Amino acid sequence: MAPRYAPSLRSRLAPLVLLLQIGFIVVFAFYAEIQSRENPDGKTFSKIYPEFQDVNVMVILGFGFLCTFLVRYGFSASAFTLLVAVIATQLAITLNGIEYYGPKIRLNLRSLVEAEMCTASVLISIGAILGKTNPVELIIISLLGVPGFILNKWVLQTQLKVWLMSSVMVLHVFGAFFGLMLTWMLSQKGSEQQSEKEKFDKKSGLFSMVGTIFLWMFWPSFNSVLLDDRMPGRKLGAVLSTYLALAASAVTAAAISLLSSPKGKINLIQMESCILAGGVAVGVSMPVIHQPWEAMTIGVIAAVLSSTGHRYLKIHMLLTFQCHDTCGILSTHGLPGLLGWLVHLLLQIKDCDDYSIAIRFAVFHICTLLSTISISMSMGIITGLILKWKFWRTVQENKCFDDQAFWEFPHLAVRK
Repeated sequence: MAPRYAPSLRSRLAPLVLLLQIGFIVVFAFYAEIQSRENPDGKTFSKIYPEFQDVNVMVILGFGFLCTFLVRYGFSASAFTLLVAVIATQLAITLNGIEYYGPKIRLNLRSLVEAEMCTASVLISIGAILGKTNPVELIIISLLGVPGFILNKWVLQTQLKVWLMSSVMVLHVFGAFFGLMLTWMLSQKGSEQQSEKEKFDKKSGLFSMVGTIFLWMFWPSFNSVLLDDRMPGRKLGAVLSTYLALAASAVTAAAISLLSSPKGKINLIQMESCILAGGVAVGVSMPVIHQPWEAMTIGVIAAVLSSTGHRYLKIHMLLTFQCHDTCGILSTHGLPGLLGWLVHLLLQIKDCDDYSIAIRFAVFHICTLLSTISISMSMGIITGLILKWKFWRTVQENKCFDDQAFWEFPHLAVRK
C-alpha cells in the first residue's frame, strides 16, 4: 500500500521544477551569451574542459553515489542529487553572472565550474538532512543555499578583499554549518534516536564506496581548477599537495577505524566518510602549503579529527542537541575545513616577519571565518523556518529513509 502523502509530488514537485526551468530559459534567452573567446585567465577550451569534466563527475556521480549507503534510500539519494545539482548549477550560473558581469550573463567553462562548486556546497549541506525531506524541500534548500553561498563569497571578496580561490574553498565550512542548522531546525519529536532504517548492506555500501572513490580520484582537480596557470608551479603544487594529503588521510582513516572498533574491524561508512578529510583541509589552506610533508601532516591530523568525530561526536550531537546528521557532514567537511582554516592562519603568521602585519592578517582571517559561519547559520535558520510550513508536507518520522514514498516499485504493487 503506497504512503498516503505520495501524490503530493504530482501537485508540488512537477509545477515547481517546470516553472523553475521555464524561468531559467527566459533568463538565459534575454540575458545570457556564450563567451566563445579564450577565458580571461588565458585558458583555452582544450585545457579547461578536462578539469570541468573532473568537477562535473565529482558533483554528479561522486556526491550522488556517496549518499547511497542507506539501504532503502538508494534511488532517492542518487536521483535527487542529480535533480538538485542541475537546478542549483543553473541558479548559480545566473547569480554569478549578475555578480561579475552586470546585466549580461557570460557563459564559459570557467563560469560553469564556479557554479558547480557553489552546487557542491549545497550538496554537502543536504547530507545532514538526507532521507528526512521530500524532493520539493530539497529544491527549496538549493534555492536558498546557493544565494547564501554567493552572498558570503561576495562579502569576502568585496569587503574583506579575499581572492576568489580562498572565498570559494570555504564551501566546506559553509555547507557544513548550513546543513547542521537546517537539520537542527527540522528536528522532529522522536528524532533523538537513530532510525532502524539507517543501516547499510553489501550492495548499498559498495555503491557508496564507488562514490567515495570517484571523489577521492578527482579531488586534486577540484582543489586546483580555479588556480591561475600563469603562476608557474602553483597548480602542480596544489595537485601534489592534495594527492599526498588524501593518501595520508586514507591510511590514517583505516587505522583509526580499526583502533576505535570494539571488534577490531574496519567500519566502511566511517572510513569512506573520513578518507576525504585531507583533501578538504588542504583545499582551505592551499595558499600557505609549500612542502609535501606539510600536506601529508595535515592529511593525517584531518583524518584523526574526522574519524574521531564520526565515531563519537555524531551520536553526542544527536542525544544532546537533537541534531541528526545523516551523512556526518560535520566530521567529513566541517572539522577538516576548520582545521584547514587554522593551518592557514598559523602558517601565514609564521611566515610574517612583521608582527603588525601578522596581527592584521589574524584579525582579517578570523573575520573571514566568522562571516562564513554567521551567514551559513543565518541562512540555515531562515531555510529551516520556511520548511517548517505544513504546506511542504514534510516526511513523517516513521517514513524517513525510504524510497517507497517517492518511487514506483512494480513488484510491490497490489494486483486487482
